[in-house]
Amino acid sequence: MQGMILAAGMGKRLKDLTHDNTKCMVEVNGMTMIERALRILDKKHLSRILIVVGYKGQNLMDYISGLQIQTPITFIDNPIYNKTNNIYSLALAKEYLCEEDTLLLESDLVFEEAVIDALLQDERETLALVDKFESWMDGTCMEIDEEDCIVDFIPGKHLQFAEKEKYYKTVNIYKFSAHFSSKTYVPFLTAYEKAMGENEYYESVIKMIAMLETKELRVKRLNGQVWYEIDNIQDLNIAESLFAASEEEHYDKIACRYGGYWRYPKLLDFCYLVNPYYPPKKMTEEMKSNFETLLTEYPSGMAVNSLLASGAFGVKQDKIIVGNGAAELIKALMEGILATDDKKIGCIYPTFEEYPNRLVPERIEAFRTTRADFQYTAQDLMDYYSEHTIGTLVVINPDNPSGNYISYADLVKLITWCKEQQIRLIIDESFVDFADLNEEHGKTTGDLSLLTEDILELYEELYVVKSISKSYGVPGARLGILASGNRKRIAEMKKEVSIWNINSYGEFFLQIKEKYDKDYEKALIKIRKSRKQLVEGLQSIPYITVYPSQANYVMCELQGITSRELSIRLLKENIFIKDLTKKVGDGKQYIRLAVRNEEDNERLLDALNGIQTQM
Repeated sequence: MQGMILAAGMGKRLKDLTHDNTKCMVEVNGMTMIERALRILDKKHLSRILIVVGYKGQNLMDYISGLQIQTPITFIDNPIYNKTNNIYSLALAKEYLCEEDTLLLESDLVFEEAVIDALLQDERETLALVDKFESWMDGTCMEIDEEDCIVDFIPGKHLQFAEKEKYYKTVNIYKFSAHFSSKTYVPFLTAYEKAMGENEYYESVIKMIAMLETKELRVKRLNGQVWYEIDNIQDLNIAESLFAASEEEHYDKIACRYGGYWRYPKLLDFCYLVNPYYPPKKMTEEMKSNFETLLTEYPSGMAVNSLLASGAFGVKQDKIIVGNGAAELIKALMEGILATDDKKIGCIYPTFEEYPNRLVPERIEAFRTTRADFQYTAQDLMDYYSEHTIGTLVVINPDNPSGNYISYADLVKLITWCKEQQIRLIIDESFVDFADLNEEHGKTTGDLSLLTEDILELYEELYVVKSISKSYGVPGARLGILASGNRKRIAEMKKEVSIWNINSYGEFFLQIKEKYDKDYEKALIKIRKSRKQLVEGLQSIPYITVYPSQANYVMCELQGITSRELSIRLLKENIFIKDLTKKVGDGKQYIRLAVRNEEDNERLLDALNGIQTQM
């Protein structure tokens, strides 16, 4: 068997990276795509490797000659690469195709060795490698049947995204038998090129052949093997995280992205915190039905969105502000405080860093509980800050990452105490809706919130923050709210942020939210049940100690394995968790696990139990 690589393209979308070199010479984590491919093929005992070159062809040939590849290499030149597409490049090599079985691949692919092995280990002679279609993919797709026959070939421009679940993407790696090439593919290629010209794609020929009843060409479905096609700088960025030089680097590159994990469709994200049971299907369908309008129309300004938030959360319009996520409001609030108050700000550690990150260390008066499980009470805070002077106190309730919860009644006591002490109080209740109702006898979910007129009137310097993204499971909409009885500061904050600070999708969500409040209550019941089951499962794992939590996440201490080692080993199984060890900084090992749906939680528990058997 021989290998054949098509490498004549210019790679214009990679801009400066292909100014002096061909596309396949772009590096992914310090190794060019062509070197990676050749080193994999060099292990497969091929008779030779044929490479069709074009743009910067001499540069490429010189470079490959210096790689010391043991398999013989033959170069084929495409002198009119800038006027043709890949059908012409393949036509230049058609005589070689007929001589022996061929592994055919394009040069702009990054893949692990297992991808090639999947083809070579399959006894079928002629195969097109495919993978389940995902949102990051581009180009030609297929529909295939249960016998691995191609039912339809869909060019990228004709994709129906509403039907994407039934699509498979061509990986652009093929195995052709010499018989198939000589008797079928090359004759079709020659005829198609003659009829349609040289500015076409060889996949069009495969499409024609696939529609024949001979069924010579079948597909080989990948099953988790990693590959990526590099067309632009964004693709390169993703590929570098997937193909990091080490498992440690792989984890670091994923962790530093801070979101966007939909680009990794096989990844289960147990790091970032959302509601797995909301929004309901009917709500998403309503938003989808308005997609085009929301995409092409301007959102309303701050005044209208404050009115929507007022109706959605029962707080007067001049006491509430909507943000592009809670982070925008936290930034505006903290900067406003820093500009008008030089007193220290009380922060509870470990904590959600968005608040203290706005401060220099000298401005922070840190409270650290002495309890091993990181729990504390409102009385603990009042006792500590009675002896340590502050002008502002920040309380996350339930706390992040510990999950510590202060009851509604005790929060009211804390508000009253802060008023007496003239301490500004910020309470972030982004996770309060997830608290167990039996912790608050006789209350419903809505009763746990401080977003009420009665509470806000207790103290003008109380500020209540809520991340809608987290509690309602819509992080892509980027929504947060802040409410206070201090109308003057709310008005000032509205001037500080952009008039169009949220997009139309966020606005529409606020507009229809109340219709789905009953669905929200049902979702909260489900997530409380999922949390209970997850905690019970974690408690059965010997190396994990689970701390009490009333949020949609749990903090755990580890024994016998470091948090980093566990995080890296889980990522190998496409499970991403939060490593807390540096954040806590007490010399022990900690992780945080988000609560997902029961199926996902079971997968996590299976992985954690599997690691236990290896310890």
